[in-house]
Amino acid sequence: MKRYIYFIIGALLLLTSCANHPDVPSSYKEAKCLPAVFPDYCNVTVPYNIAPLNFMLPADQYKECVARFTTSDGQQQTYGNGVKVQIPEDEWHAMLDVSKGKSIKVEVWGKKNDEWLSFNLFEIHVAKEPIDEYISYRLIEPSYVAWNFMEISQRDVTTFEESQIFNNEITCNDRAKGQCINCHSYQNYKTDNMLFHVRLANAGTIIVNDGKVSKVNMKRDYTISGGVYPAWHPTAKLIAFSTNKTRQAFHTAHPNKLEVYDLASDLILYDVATDSVSIVSNDSTLLEVYPTWSPDGKYLYYCKSVPLPEELRDKDIRSTFEKIQYNLYRRSFDIATHNFGEEELVYDAASQNKSATLPRISPDGRYLLFAQGQYGCFHIRHCDGDIVCMPLNVENPSPLDLSKFNSEGFADSYPTWSSNGHWMMCSSRRGDGNYSRVYFSYFNNGKVEKAFMLPQEDPEQNTFQLKCYNRPEFMVEPVKISVNEFSKAF
Repeated sequence: MKRYIYFIIGALLLLTSCANHPDVPSSYKEAKCLPAVFPDYCNVTVPYNIAPLNFMLPADQYKECVARFTTSDGQQQTYGNGVKVQIPEDEWHAMLDVSKGKSIKVEVWGKKNDEWLSFNLFEIHVAKEPIDEYISYRLIEPSYVAWNFMEISQRDVTTFEESQIFNNEITCNDRAKGQCINCHSYQNYKTDNMLFHVRLANAGTIIVNDGKVSKVNMKRDYTISGGVYPAWHPTAKLIAFSTNKTRQAFHTAHPNKLEVYDLASDLILYDVATDSVSIVSNDSTLLEVYPTWSPDGKYLYYCKSVPLPEELRDKDIRSTFEKIQYNLYRRSFDIATHNFGEEELVYDAASQNKSATLPRISPDGRYLLFAQGQYGCFHIRHCDGDIVCMPLNVENPSPLDLSKFNSEGFADSYPTWSSNGHWMMCSSRRGDGNYSRVYFSYFNNGKVEKAFMLPQEDPEQNTFQLKCYNRPEFMVEPVKISVNEFSKAF
């Protein structure tokens, strides 16, 4: 009986192996083009520790798919199950290890009707530099007036493991009021000092200080709100915030569909140790938002609107929102006294009829990364939203060529750097224009390679996941506090 069970198990394993490692078609027609794989992983550069780049051919056009991978040392393996190519993690990482600094060649065959087609070979270049093992993001619908369930999740990008950091059901005791959770942030890519916001029901900012969780209210009599958009100082227990009166509006006839704008916004500094709030900048006539620190902590960068023309200054913002544009500024910071220096213009976007937001400085301090559109400060819903990268501390700097990172005609926003500065990440609506996904791109001394989508175990997940990936952030370690532990702070 036992021998019979072993025979059955062996037969099942053989069938599975044959399905995952199929034979290359013996006869086929040459298509003389690259395969239309989804996600598009043709000729991308990836870190040597990324999860398998599983992909598929369009199911409405093809019946089967076979892919053959050849490593730099000549080893070969085939994969294919239906129209999908899904690679076991151990086999994939073995291929990456031997191809570090080199390339993996990929040949794809697709069965269309009753005929096999052979596509042009493409390569997956394997960089010598790793990517941070973890990212986190908020999962949320692409547009909403009210919300129900939302979560902040973290993903191990070397595998397919995803887990919740927090969700808005566990502590929401007022369903009519609802609860929004957003703006997760970490100190220097680590998670022992981190935060996220809770709005409406049980509102406050959840702060983790040396692994201990508390909820704080940063609203003071002299601020327009509590802290909103955060930036941890890289070394000190200090967090820069913008304070905002944010509004959302929907268009009935406009390509951008949705506007998020501020009626007022200032900058504050929060001292975690003393629970004190000080003003950084509060020009009542202008809007200041999205602070970020230089990696040495000596400068605070931020966005600030330029004055509207005299004839528009008293108009309703709903009629002037397309005229509001932001430049990038910075102030020096003295960590001993907590004093800020005079404001310096870093990038004049308005002079080019543009608006710049969401600045991030590369870990080596050499490059400024930001999002840019024609107007406003919330480009994730703007079709012309793109990512821009500029060298810092050079005369007459010119933007780097990010054509391989940006998409054409879709919103690209929320850029950020990996901790080693070799990987850029953004949230992009490329593909369908509605759902934002996470994209990475290799950055090497000013040269940017083709962007690739965050890989999934099932490549079709990127089409049936009806949530947006909002505010992706790199982390060098996972959040170790559980959802239940966070809930005890409420």
